Amino acid sequence: MFSRLQRFYTSIKVVADMVMLAVAFALAYVTRFSGIVPVTEGIPPWEDSLVSLLMVLVIFPATFKQSRLYATNRSRTNTGEVFEVFKSTITATLILVAATYFARERYSRLTLVIFVVYAFVLVTCSRLAFRYVLSEVRRRGHNLKSILIIGAGELGQRVVETVEGHRELGFRVTGLLTLRPEKVGQYVNGVRVIGHVDDVERVLDAQPVDQVIIALPLQEQAHVKRLMEPLALRTVDVRVVPDLYQYITLYGGLEEFGGLPIIRLQGDPMEGWSQVAKRAFDILFSLLAIVVTAPLMAATALAVRLSSKGPLLYRQERMGMDGRTFHILKFRTMRVDAENTGAMMARKDDPRRTVIGTFLRKYSLDELPQFFNVLTGDMSLVGPRPERPVFIEEFKRQIPRYHLRHKVKAGITGWAQINGLRGQTCIEKRIEYDLYYIENWSLLMDLKILVRTALGGFLSKNAY
Repeated sequence: MFSRLQRFYTSIKVVADMVMLAVAFALAYVTRFSGIVPVTEGIPPWEDSLVSLLMVLVIFPATFKQSRLYATNRSRTNTGEVFEVFKSTITATLILVAATYFARERYSRLTLVIFVVYAFVLVTCSRLAFRYVLSEVRRRGHNLKSILIIGAGELGQRVVETVEGHRELGFRVTGLLTLRPEKVGQYVNGVRVIGHVDDVERVLDAQPVDQVIIALPLQEQAHVKRLMEPLALRTVDVRVVPDLYQYITLYGGLEEFGGLPIIRLQGDPMEGWSQVAKRAFDILFSLLAIVVTAPLMAATALAVRLSSKGPLLYRQERMGMDGRTFHILKFRTMRVDAENTGAMMARKDDPRRTVIGTFLRKYSLDELPQFFNVLTGDMSLVGPRPERPVFIEEFKRQIPRYHLRHKVKAGITGWAQINGLRGQTCIEKRIEYDLYYIENWSLLMDLKILVRTALGGFLSKNAY
C-alpha cells in the first residue's frame, strides 16, 4: 500500500512537471518570436523545436529524479522546495546545453533563457499548489488510513517515526500493542500503547483499523504465527517489518525475484538509469574538461619534460569499483627511482619530488590526465579517491565498512576531498565522508562537488 501510494503521487508529480515544462517551452517560443523581442534572423518553424522539446521532457524530469524531487520528504519546507527546484532547473539546463552542443541541435539562446525562467516559475507554482491541496485534504481528515502496530520496542518506534514522517500519504497510527504488560498506557513517539499483543482481536473489534503492521524483534518472531490466526479471518491488511535493519549496511531493502521476497542487506547504490545517467554525465563533462584544459595540459607536459628526465606520465595501480584494479594516469611529479625501495605514501616535504612536481601537486595539476581515465570508464568525475592495493589490505583490516567505498567508481574529486580530507589526513574520517556520498548520491550532488572543486576545492594544505 505504501509503495503504491508513493508511486501514484510520484506519477502525478512527473506528469504535472512535464505539462509545466511543455507549457513553459511553448510560452518561451511565443514570447521570443511574437514581436515582443526584435527578431533579426527570421522566425524558425515550430517543428524545428520538437527535438529540443523532447530533450527537455527527458532531461528535466530525470534531473529532478536524481535531485530527489520525487522522493517523499515531509521535513522539506515550501522555501526548501522552491530552492531545490531552482537548483535542479539550473543543473538540468547545463545538461541540456551540453547535450544540444554534442547533438549539434540548433536553438535560440535567448529562447532558452526565457524558457528556464518560465519553467522554474511554472514548476514551482505547480508543486506548491500540489503540496497545499494535499495538506488541506489530509488536514480535513479525508481518505485517512488507520494503522495498528504490533510491537512497541525499538522496531515499533521506528515504524511510528516512518509513518508519521510520511503523513502526506494519508496514514495515521491509532495505537500500539506490546509484549510487555507494564508498557500498556504509555506513549511511544506520541502514540499510546493500547494493549497487549493478545488483545489484538479486542482492539480490532473496538475500533476500525485498515492495516496491521507487525514489528516484533527477531527473538519474538514465534508470536507471528499465533497472531496470524485471528488476523487471517479479517479483511484488514497485514504487513511485517523484519527486524533486520541493524544489519543493513548500504542500499539495503526488500525486493522481489520471481515472486520470491528477498531482503537485501547490502546492495549497489547505482543501478539501471542511475548508472546510465552518471556515465553520460561523466562522458559529457570529461570531454568538456579535456577541451577546456588542453592548453594547460600541454604546458604542464612541457614543464615536466624540461624539468627532469623520464616519462611525462606516471601510471600507478589503483583499486576501483568492485575491487578491480586499473592504472591511474598522472603527470610525473617524482624522480623515476622514487619507489625503488618499495611503495610509500607521499608526505610533506617529500624529497622524491621533482622541482616542478611540488608545484603540480600543490595545485593538483598532476591529476589532469585522469579525465582520460574517466573516458575509458575506469574512473568517474566524482567518487571516492582510489587507493593503492598494497595499502588497501591494511585499511580493510583496520576500518569497518572500508570495502563499501568500492561499490562505486573511484573519482577524480569527491565529497571528502572538497572538505579538506586529502593526503595524510584521518582515513576513518575520509571513509565516513565517502560513504555519506555513496548513500546520498545524486547528479546534483556531483555537480555541486565539481563546482566547489573548480572554485578552489583542488587546493589543500594536505596536497603534497
